[in-house]
Amino acid sequence: MTLSGKTALVTGGSSGIGLAAARMLKDSGARVAITGRSAEKLAAAKSLLGDDVLTVVADVASVDDLRQMSEAVGNAFTGLDIVFANAGVAIGTPLATADEAAYATVMDTNVKGVFFTVQAVLPIMRDGGSIILNTSWLNQVGTPGRAVLSASKAAVRSFARTMSAELLERRIRVNAVSPGSIETPIHRSRNQSEEEFRTYAARVGTQVPLGRMGRPEEIAAAVRFLASDDSSYMLGAEIVIDGGRSEL
Repeated sequence: MTLSGKTALVTGGSSGIGLAAARMLKDSGARVAITGRSAEKLAAAKSLLGDDVLTVVADVASVDDLRQMSEAVGNAFTGLDIVFANAGVAIGTPLATADEAAYATVMDTNVKGVFFTVQAVLPIMRDGGSIILNTSWLNQVGTPGRAVLSASKAAVRSFARTMSAELLERRIRVNAVSPGSIETPIHRSRNQSEEEFRTYAARVGTQVPLGRMGRPEEIAAAVRFLASDDSSYMLGAEIVIDGGRSEL
């Protein structure tokens, strides 16, 4: 599954699933650019991935940032073959108590961010490229306290279909990965110790048919597949990687 000669952009690539995907795409031969809101975290990620990785500070909720991101990547790579629109947030939004600020944070990052990420990179995308969107198993189930998050991820799932239809003439494929509960920083509370996180992970694992949380590399493998020519007959599809949580 080689990506030799291809270029790739991963938003939210400084940690978690994004970092794992960036590493796997790079190891498969692609030149990689990653984005994130924190210059410090991007620098730490670059030290792990290698000096040849391009880092761009950008908040996907800002259309201006996304335009500047596309310009920086275009100047460095001259064109893009692969985009993994991964950046997102996950916060609780109980129906009775969620406020407008929480709603805006989720929707601006998870929905607006994905839509305008793709819009921003289209001018530098090569025909025949692959766009992968990061949705969630939550788009298929009803989970108390996660109404806005689930709705945002359902919107991203829909984007995979509608964007594919719009980009048919350019042969740009748009597909989605749908992770379950994955061991990433998004699941860690601030100041949480490793022991406390392991206790949390074990508790979540009891809710998963496979009996554990997933690993970022397990999502990255699906991203690599969708980025490669091995998935050339997939369009508007979703790969669910959740240990069976939404299916069994």
